[in-house]
Amino acid sequence: MMRLLLDTHVFLWWTDNNPALSTKVQHAISDESNDCFLSIVSCWEIAIKASLGKLNLSQSVEKFIVEQVALNGFELLPVDFRHVAAVESLPFHHRDPFDRLLVAQARAEGLVLVTADFQISNYGVSVLW
Repeated sequence: MMRLLLDTHVFLWWTDNNPALSTKVQHAISDESNDCFLSIVSCWEIAIKASLGKLNLSQSVEKFIVEQVALNGFELLPVDFRHVAAVESLPFHHRDPFDRLLVAQARAEGLVLVTADFQISNYGVSVLW
């Protein structure tokens, strides 16, 4: 059993059946013995991209995320102060604030971060791709 934290692009690719997802990732997410988490950070990133016109969804962000989380049996991971404070000590391997907070969450919660972003592995966090 693994506890997986889906990067924003992984969540979006999963909901879209995008072939860019590796076979390894597809099997891990579909394995019912694994727990899959979607961070509120990713929800925020999706909302920002949708509001800027960089992401087109067939429905509102709220409906899309609620529906997909329920449909796929994912759990929402809240952001708490521990996560935010942990960002301070992260080196700047990555400048994206969303990814940095996902790294902090994965480290604090002992989650495997599912991402195609190979820069993330520089943080010493468990990565699946």
